[in-house]
Amino acid sequence: MPKRFDQVRPFATLAVVAVAWLLIPLGVKTLARATFFEFTAPLNLAASDVHVLQDYWSLRMHTNSELIEAGRDLARVNASYSVAAEQNASLQAEILRLETDLHLPPRPEFRYETALVARRDLSAWWQRLVVLKGRNHGITAGDPVVSTDGVVGRVTEVGAYTSVVELISSPNVRLAAFFEGDTRPVSFQGGQNPTFGSASGSVEFVPLDIYANAKEPKRLITSGLGGEFPAGLTIGKVVKVAPNSDGMFQSGTVEIDPRVAQLSEVTILVPDESAGPAPITAPATAP
Repeated sequence: MPKRFDQVRPFATLAVVAVAWLLIPLGVKTLARATFFEFTAPLNLAASDVHVLQDYWSLRMHTNSELIEAGRDLARVNASYSVAAEQNASLQAEILRLETDLHLPPRPEFRYETALVARRDLSAWWQRLVVLKGRNHGITAGDPVVSTDGVVGRVTEVGAYTSVVELISSPNVRLAAFFEGDTRPVSFQGGQNPTFGSASGSVEFVPLDIYANAKEPKRLITSGLGGEFPAGLTIGKVVKVAPNSDGMFQSGTVEIDPRVAQLSEVTILVPDESAGPAPITAPATAP
């Protein structure tokens, strides 16, 4: 018995809308998407301001003794960071000296833009963040995004005041990588991650003499090949490798730090080619 029209009306309406969308010119679609992206930017800004206000009032609930103790802990952390900054300056000066002696081409320089995270889209469909900096701060699509824990992802969409960051756990992200302590390049790609599960990725073209398991994982780092990400940044831990069917290479599973999806602030590396290599001065030593 044929169905009545009112029963199939939602499906007919959906079909008409789909056909109409396919017939719309590409320029109109692009303009509509960009307009919607800019229209939602104030909502992201408002949500971020609400979170900041919540954090402010939660801090006001702490006692003076708790704030004093937190200040002491922060002073210790600042002291350790000061020492690390001096060590880093010394190492950078040594790298610059070796590059000069060996006549190596200078590495790409970056300008650091710190951005607050306004929204998280974490599901089986999306693995991305919306951050509160965009075209007005010189950010462009493709800029790498990092944190103190390593690679976060890359910028895929840029508006005037906000940007979309595709997380390292997304299958759309591929990187050339190294195993820590090894200089043979391998290929990393984000995986299909469930909504409430732990994020992971895959690594391919792994040499047969490399072993890794859950008890003895190996750290996967950026190789610096291609100039997209600086070398040495953490991607994740390889917790499993197994030979491919061809017997020439191995493939493995990469466990991504869950803190990547919980960040409240990230750093965007904006290429600064016009500035050239920044001068680095070694810290002064006592006579």
